[in-house]
Amino acid sequence: MTRREPYLHLRSLDRTNVGNVAALLGRGMADNPIHVAVYGGDETSRARRHESLMRVLLSSSPSMRIDGVEQGGSLIGVAAAVPPGHCQPRMRTRLRLLSRALTFGPRAAARLMIWNRAWAAQDISEPHVHLGPVSVDRHLRGRGIGSLLMLRHTSHLDSIGVAGYLETDRPEAVGFYRRYGYAVIGKAEILGVPNWFLRRPPR
Repeated sequence: MTRREPYLHLRSLDRTNVGNVAALLGRGMADNPIHVAVYGGDETSRARRHESLMRVLLSSSPSMRIDGVEQGGSLIGVAAAVPPGHCQPRMRTRLRLLSRALTFGPRAAARLMIWNRAWAAQDISEPHVHLGPVSVDRHLRGRGIGSLLMLRHTSHLDSIGVAGYLETDRPEAVGFYRRYGYAVIGKAEILGVPNWFLRRPPR
C-alpha cells in the first residue's frame, strides 16, 4: 500500500506563531548568499542568529500579514508581508533590531546595517505591499509550497489593487517571482552579493 504524504494546509498565522515562524526563517534562509556575507560562521550559527533577529522583527510588527503552510502539524513554509506605508520599521523596532544585532559582534552588526540601508534605499515610493521574508524548509523546496504562498499573496494584492514589491539575493528566485507577475526593476551588489529588486504592477 502506498504511503500518502499528509495534506498541505495553508492558513493565516498570528502572533502566537512567532517562535515557529522565526525558527523556520532561520533554518530556511541560512544558505542565502547575503546571510552568509552578513552573519558569517557556519550554517547552524547563521540560522540561530537570523532566527533571533526575526523574533524581534515579527514581535514588533503588528501590521505584518503572515501566511504559513503546514504539513502534519509542522510549519514548512511562510510568507510575510506588510501593507502600504509600513515597509520601514519604526524607530523603536530599529533600535531593538540593532540591540539584538550587536550581540552577534561588531562586524556582523555593521554588515547588517549596510545590508538594511541598501535595501531601504531601493524601496519604491508608490503605495505597495512589501513581501518578505519568505522561506520554505530547504529539504522541501521545489514541491509547490512556495507557489501556494505566492498564489495567496498575489490574490490578496489583486483584491486590494495595489503594487507588490520584494527583494531577493537568490538568483533562482528571480524567475520564480516573475511567474507571479513580478518584474526586475533594479539590481545592486551588496557586500559582494548580487541583489534583485522586483515590482508587480497593480491589477
